[in-house]
Amino acid sequence: MSEAGSRGPAGALERYREVIRDWSAFLEANHSPEPVTLRVRRGLTGVAPLAARLRQRGFELTGVPGLEDYLQVVGGPTSVAQTLEHWLGLFHVQQAVMALPSLALTPEPGERVLDLCAAPGGKTAHLAELMDDRGPLVAVDPKEKRLRGLMGNIFRLGHTNVLVVAADGRELPGGASFDRVLVDAPCSAEGNFRRQKGHLPARTAEFQHYVTGLQEALLRRAIRLTRPGGRVVYSTCTYAPEENEAVVNRVLADEPVELEPIALEVPHAPGLTRWGGERYAAELERAWRVYPQHLDSGGMFMARLRRLDDGRPDSGWSAIPPAFPGQDPDEARERIGRVEALLRDEYGFDARGLESLGWMVRGKNVWAQTAERWPVETWRGPQDEAPRGHWRVVCLGLRAFRAAGGGKETPTNQFLNRFQEAVKGQRRRELDSRELTRLLEGDALEPGDLPAGPVALYYRGTLLGRGMVGRSGLRSEIPSHQAERLGAILEATGR
Repeated sequence: MSEAGSRGPAGALERYREVIRDWSAFLEANHSPEPVTLRVRRGLTGVAPLAARLRQRGFELTGVPGLEDYLQVVGGPTSVAQTLEHWLGLFHVQQAVMALPSLALTPEPGERVLDLCAAPGGKTAHLAELMDDRGPLVAVDPKEKRLRGLMGNIFRLGHTNVLVVAADGRELPGGASFDRVLVDAPCSAEGNFRRQKGHLPARTAEFQHYVTGLQEALLRRAIRLTRPGGRVVYSTCTYAPEENEAVVNRVLADEPVELEPIALEVPHAPGLTRWGGERYAAELERAWRVYPQHLDSGGMFMARLRRLDDGRPDSGWSAIPPAFPGQDPDEARERIGRVEALLRDEYGFDARGLESLGWMVRGKNVWAQTAERWPVETWRGPQDEAPRGHWRVVCLGLRAFRAAGGGKETPTNQFLNRFQEAVKGQRRRELDSRELTRLLEGDALEPGDLPAGPVALYYRGTLLGRGMVGRSGLRSEIPSHQAERLGAILEATGR
């Protein structure tokens, strides 16, 4: 059987036997089911409170050594993704091994961070978490379908500092330098062997030529977008040295970077310094190879590089304007003032809490953001020039309000969910079980003393979404497909 056509470790992965010291453990891990792990959304809850809630639902959990924000699901009555806690964005289901690139990048709050291959958003969300949602995090991906998945994750988890950009990372404009860049490059995905139950795609010569060229181009672009002294993490979920050490070795030879050690207390193997008759730079031992037996997860490779000081200026960022380019800034400021007054006077937001939020008007929407700065003005160039490169801003932060006509503003479900603890004013309604069931089934309730217009709907102290008081009474405005899923979750958990 050819290597490309083989579906088992004795075939497709056999070529790594000589470089994997604990080969028997590698085989055993690849033939066992991969456990489900989840990352706690620290900005909304803590590990202990979330674990307590899930254990009350019948889930058996344990920690993941070396990853303090992760829990492994040992057992439970259903999929952990079919819980209210997941629906509320209190955690994200993610392979344990996928935590490592974000942790190795070590982003700090307020830094300028770039995720060059961002979709479907698991690592982007982790980076935002590590940044405490403060400072610009630019998430780039070229495919619209994948970007929709990325935004779904970002919005559910309530991250406010992410600027989503549709672009090919190889062609992202220059002029704005980043403190840290993650390149989680497309690859042959051999590290997902156990998740795919042994079914790996064929590794043809054509694919290898294409993917290694793509990986190298992405890494070189990342380096050129990084400020002097900044860091780049290159990672893949494959074992292939051709896509890992060989790519990094070529870049080390002629780019102004050096390879740095990775300071994480997690089991791993060092990078390779030779393969198939080729020798790589000795410092590639500082790279990491993580095999399934190390974290009882998938496999991956990663290397951390520091950009050397080449005298290039560190610039290209500007304050985020109140209006998206092309819209009237005075009208935007007026509308933002109305929104802030509405949050204070009718939703009970504390004025000090509002000070941490920035706003931007784009079309009918008002977006809440904590990125503070963006590179868009630099990328656009002077007003008399065409935009530089093929890129498009998709969204910034969370869509907070939508114009409802007559100068009225309607808050979005995702904004209310993210800031549910701040809602204490007259536009808040606590529901009992019967009322919630009726609303989710499409019925209307008597509004009581609620004012006309949008209302935040709570059940047992938890905000579930937005309602609307109109002529027919109080109705739910949770989208129908979400309401159906929410009803199923509540019924399954006995609530």
